[in-house]
Amino acid sequence: MANHITPDEFRRHGHAVVDWIADYWSGLDSLPVTSADPPGTVAAQLPARPPERGEPLDRLLADLDTVITPGLTHWQHPRFFGYFPANTSGPSVLGDLVSAGLGVQGMLWSTGPACTEVETVVLDWLAELLDLPARFRSTGSGGGVIQDSASSAILIAVLAALHRAGGGRWREHGVDRPYRVYTSGQGHSAIEKAVRIAGLGDAGLRTVAVDPQTLALDPAALRTAIEADRAAGLVPAAVVATIGTTSTTAVDPVPAIGELCREYGLWLHVDAAYAGAAAICPELRHTHAGLEHADSYCFDPHKWLLTGFDCDAFWVADRAELITALTVLPEYLRNAATESGAVLDYRDWQVPLGRRFRALKLWFVLRWYGAEGLRAHIRDTIALADGFAARVEADRRFELVGAHPFTLVCFRLRSAGDTADADADAVNAELLARVNATGRAYLTHTRVGGRYTLRLAVGSPYTGREHVTQTWQLLADTATELKR
Repeated sequence: MANHITPDEFRRHGHAVVDWIADYWSGLDSLPVTSADPPGTVAAQLPARPPERGEPLDRLLADLDTVITPGLTHWQHPRFFGYFPANTSGPSVLGDLVSAGLGVQGMLWSTGPACTEVETVVLDWLAELLDLPARFRSTGSGGGVIQDSASSAILIAVLAALHRAGGGRWREHGVDRPYRVYTSGQGHSAIEKAVRIAGLGDAGLRTVAVDPQTLALDPAALRTAIEADRAAGLVPAAVVATIGTTSTTAVDPVPAIGELCREYGLWLHVDAAYAGAAAICPELRHTHAGLEHADSYCFDPHKWLLTGFDCDAFWVADRAELITALTVLPEYLRNAATESGAVLDYRDWQVPLGRRFRALKLWFVLRWYGAEGLRAHIRDTIALADGFAARVEADRRFELVGAHPFTLVCFRLRSAGDTADADADAVNAELLARVNATGRAYLTHTRVGGRYTLRLAVGSPYTGREHVTQTWQLLADTATELKR
């Protein structure tokens, strides 16, 4: 007989798990940011075969302490400055817990009316907080939906663009014309993957030159690429512009790109996966200029808006185009609510059929923090990044690389006058390797203008001024050691 947990047992064990998470958060600052163990260490501590009999929860929690935690890179750590933040928060975790407990399958409105309607309302709330164009609201022709990530949002946008560019032929005949999608050389790798998945192959992606100073897409180069492809008998279908590129947080000139898309009839998707959260602050909305031209837009609350992964907010200006491109309705999914046309079925807005109640964690976050609390988080983390940038700028050994409009600071050790670029790159790579090896901080790198560049991204709600100061001191001290 299966050993199902009873409600009373769940209550008792649930308290223990919440206590464990709270203790983990409380002790994060004392942990190394990354594990120093070699590959295979965690696997070697796990049994070779699955358990025949069930085990008590206290043994599972003990293994979390001795096996799992030591083998982690701690993304919530106050000195985790790598990639972009993937932060969470107490309200988000509690919302996820409720979602897991409800176990709702929200593929159709009829299979989870509250699941669908809360998501619709919460995405409209977010659209208002970011001051998105009115046409992205569910009360008009568009609307929002939660995807798992910006990667999926880009793929969905590309598919809808192909459907439009083919005059509806794409749905019936697939890729029967030589479509092209455009983005800058700073665009995310997910764009390349989306183009491949859509069946266009690598040839279907056109990488457009960027302004060498701003690293933003060059509209003149975009026009040239579109005209050349049209002259060659190819079919321009979409442009993916970026607000806050992964490498340096460059902001593409969306107004100019939007005008070109309107002129040539291309779908414009704006990817603001990381930086979109900034628009909650009115003083930062200038980075989102031109969105009135966009056919779709997305950002990740799971990066900078205190909502646990996975949660990408994706909007379209005309939901009918998206639904027509993606809908498949077998007999076993037919129901009165769908047939009435009065409801949204979010299964038609994504690749998978199934849907978790992801809106709950976002609903919890928005209600717990409110707009004021979320703006304070954005502003606080930007202030910390600005403080770090000021320290870099004040040290003659270092230089800032590019602007830092959000919370990412790109920097590197300066090259001596007689130092070859390759040698300077090696020194910066060694600096990063030594800092990360200490376990006291974690940063990542990129290349800007071909040069090895360090990246420090602030975002954790646990990060304070002291953690930024400690990390700067570690970098400065390590740079001194390298010079000896």
